[in-house]
Parts: sequence; C-alpha cells; structure tokens
Amino acid sequence: MNNREFIAKRIAKELKDGDVVNLGIGMPTMVANYIPKDIQIMLQAENGILGVGPKPALEEERPDCIDAGGNYVTAVKGACFFDSSFSFCIIRGGHVDITVLGALEVDEEGNVANWMIPGKKVPGMGGAMDLVVGAKKVILAMEHVSKNGSPKILKKCRLPLTAVNVAKTIVTDMAVIDVVPDKGLVLKEIAPGLSVEEVQRATEAHLMISPDLKFIEV
Repeated sequence: MNNREFIAKRIAKELKDGDVVNLGIGMPTMVANYIPKDIQIMLQAENGILGVGPKPALEEERPDCIDAGGNYVTAVKGACFFDSSFSFCIIRGGHVDITVLGALEVDEEGNVANWMIPGKKVPGMGGAMDLVVGAKKVILAMEHVSKNGSPKILKKCRLPLTAVNVAKTIVTDMAVIDVVPDKGLVLKEIAPGLSVEEVQRATEAHLMISPDLKFIEV
C-alpha cells in the first residue's frame, strides 16, 4: 500500500451513514474506492453530480460521466445530475457535510493554502474557496512533508491562503491531527512504526498529544 492509498483509506473511516461528501481533485478522489460497505453516503462533484460512484472498470468509462477533475466516474442508484451553478448552491447553502481536499500547507490555526505556488502557472482556485467555507467539516488529505523533506504542517502558512480557520482534521501518511479552536493541533493517531517524536520532528507546528493516542488503522 502506498502513502496515497493509506491516507485515502484512513479518511474513508471518517465518513458516516447519510453524509453528503465532496472529494477534491487528486488524492481525495481515491477515498471513493474505500468507502465502508456498511454505510451509504452521497458523493457530490461540483461540476454537477450528486451520487458519484467508484472509478469504472477499464473500457467501461463513459465520456458523459466525469467528475470535476475530468476523471471517469460511475453514478450510484438515485444519483442526479444538474448544472454547476446549482451544484454550488448546494455547497454555499451548507448542504455538504464533509469536503476532503489536498493542501500545500496548513497551520496550527486551521488556515489552508492549497491552490498556488507563486511563480508557477495555476488554473485558478476552483471550487476550493467555496468548499472550505461551505462544508460543515473540512478534512485535508496530504503527505506530511514535501518532496524536499520540509514540513507542510506549519506554525503559519507562507503560501497564499485559500481560507482561514477552516481545517478540522488533517490526515497524512504519518498522522491524524485535529485542529482544535483556541488550542491548536492535537495529535490523535500516528502511523504504525512511528513514534510521537518522529512525527513532531516532521512538523513545524507544536503538536499536543491526545490522551487517547493510538496507531492508525486502515
């Protein structure tokens, strides 16, 4: 199992029966493949689908059934299709229970930077700015450190922000961390084989340790 699969599987355990969930482009879309079979949720894509299913089998793709990232998807029983303006009414109206998004940086105040690196070409912020303020809970799916080994969980974000004080839970290849208002970051789970000290060394922000700390199970 690679890091991205590990993160997606752990996030899938955060979903509850009846949730309306939006999965961001990239790693978050993998969560759809690991939804527990004993719960029913409705996945929403901001391009206009409520009821997104898992990735279709090879050669069963349909060009008229894609998510917001242009990936082929299936539709579950009871799914509905609509234009993107109605889809954003769902988001801005507070009808999305959970959104799962990738992030370039997050800090101890729950500030999120996930849309651009200065000097690099980007397509735009997309629906992230609406999702992080419209969804009831924001879960970040991200690798704990960057490719050069520098921390991505910071005392203060350095990149342009997507939104402030919005992240609720951070799931990485090393840990599960809750963002608690007026307290900061609470480490509640660590990956098997790691120590608290190793996770803290990979994190710029200070981590408070949950009294119920445990290893991540996927």
